[in-house]
Amino acid sequence: MAQSKRSPVQVSKPFTNVPALRRRPAWAALEQHHQTVKDVHLRQLFAEDSKRGDRLALEAAGIYLDYSKNRITDETLALLLRLAEESGLRDRIEAMFRGDSINVSENRAVLHVALRAPRGASIIHDGRNVVPEVHAVLDKMTDFTQRLRSGAWKGHTGKRIRNVINIGIGGSDLGPVMAYEALKHYSERAMTFRFVSNVDGTDFAEAVHDLDPAETLFIVSSKTFTTLETMTNAHTARDWLLAALKGEEAAIARHFVAVSTNAAEVAKFGIDTANMFGFWDWVGGRYSMDSAIGLSTMLAIGPDNFRAMLNGFHEIDEHFRSAPFERNLPVLMGLLAIWYNNFFGAQTVAVFPYEQYLKRFPAYLQQLTMESNGKHVTGDGINVDYDTGAIYWGEPGTNGQHSFYQLIHQGTRLIPCDFIAFARSLNPLGRHQDILLANVFAQTEALAFGKTAEQVKAEGTPDWLVPHRLFAGNRPSNTILLDALTPAALGKLVALYEHNVFTQGAIWQVDSFDQWGVELGKALAQKIIPQLESVTETKLEHDSSTNALIRRYRKRRGAA
Repeated sequence: MAQSKRSPVQVSKPFTNVPALRRRPAWAALEQHHQTVKDVHLRQLFAEDSKRGDRLALEAAGIYLDYSKNRITDETLALLLRLAEESGLRDRIEAMFRGDSINVSENRAVLHVALRAPRGASIIHDGRNVVPEVHAVLDKMTDFTQRLRSGAWKGHTGKRIRNVINIGIGGSDLGPVMAYEALKHYSERAMTFRFVSNVDGTDFAEAVHDLDPAETLFIVSSKTFTTLETMTNAHTARDWLLAALKGEEAAIARHFVAVSTNAAEVAKFGIDTANMFGFWDWVGGRYSMDSAIGLSTMLAIGPDNFRAMLNGFHEIDEHFRSAPFERNLPVLMGLLAIWYNNFFGAQTVAVFPYEQYLKRFPAYLQQLTMESNGKHVTGDGINVDYDTGAIYWGEPGTNGQHSFYQLIHQGTRLIPCDFIAFARSLNPLGRHQDILLANVFAQTEALAFGKTAEQVKAEGTPDWLVPHRLFAGNRPSNTILLDALTPAALGKLVALYEHNVFTQGAIWQVDSFDQWGVELGKALAQKIIPQLESVTETKLEHDSSTNALIRRYRKRRGAA
């Protein structure tokens, strides 16, 4: 690959202070087209094309995507694909893989794709190939994992490590938690894995409640080793361990490892820097589960399964980079998301994995999607005049069917849905999988076609009850079908959504890789903490509401 440059990607300057997106011919054409198709029902589209279900489906890298139940025509697709071309999506993809600084507000490259590049690949950043560095960390993780899982690595008292607790927050927690739950079928069941992220003391207290400190290892995941929540929990863990091991400071090095880049702070904490696993500033937190941040994942499922997951990531990376847009899974999903967000005014996207192991996948996607594209300015700093960053949410099926599906079927809001399913269960029990998949297919059919008044009446329903039992249908959905939830399949799914998010951000012209929106609240909290902890009353200079809340808390806590 060509050598990358550290300067940000140069974006053509707009003629006005209006984002270029609205001036693209395809955008204007889509606005006009929407007026002609917005009321066309999926019943009509399927009636007019008996092959629609086969034609509007795509299989690549072991993922089958049925997008036929979307409110689109061939013209819709053609215009969306033209919008992608006019928006320079291909150049944007190449810029990412090339290592250009497409994270413009932080002047950083975005190279999570390098984390899963095969050994021997070449991705040049700042004049050097970063792939050998990636594999050096993976090899170090592998060596540590093998020693700990085999029992060769022991705690301070000589006991074998049987409990692993990952301490992190945001991308240092959501990815590892999701991956552990998703791949629990492959995990080492003789070991206990837990995750602490919330600064609420309950999170830590419950995580260690029934554990033996002498058998417990903590992974402290913080790039700077200064993150408030993570380091508060890490110091509490340190105190908990030392209280049980008679205050022997030497015990820290046998019960703590770090995922960080700040060797000085790691050593100050008492962790042997030989047990520090690094990563790079071109890895964003929400894109880091396949870096050293995934150490807990590797400890749980083993190095071979971890590398299989990386191979799954890489397979979708290569598909995204090379496949023509009309045959490109992430691009098509991203363009459909644009269609509903910006032309139908849909504010949310629901993701329903019909696989219990994926119960944390929607929560993981919330950070991936909303932290990436929840932006109000373009990369040029121009205020957008269109919606960005839909709200992602969901629960595993079939649980949701007995709660919020009511709103999706008969409510007043349009909610595009992604249904994720697997042909084979990892735990085959009688008829369970057939019943589970029947529900997937039935829900997408019901959402698309609904139930007319005539159909309801034909069932003998009284006239007064007909409106209550009517299903309007025309509710769009994608169905994503894979063979089984293997480590490789998980990698493919995560990469599918990563590049889906990338596609949307590229069209909207936003920087999908910074997260300044999380900073203000954290900065204000740092000012308020000493005001809450002070033994004497302090001068408060917040707004009247915040001042009153601080005083009320101090009074209830018994402070001055």
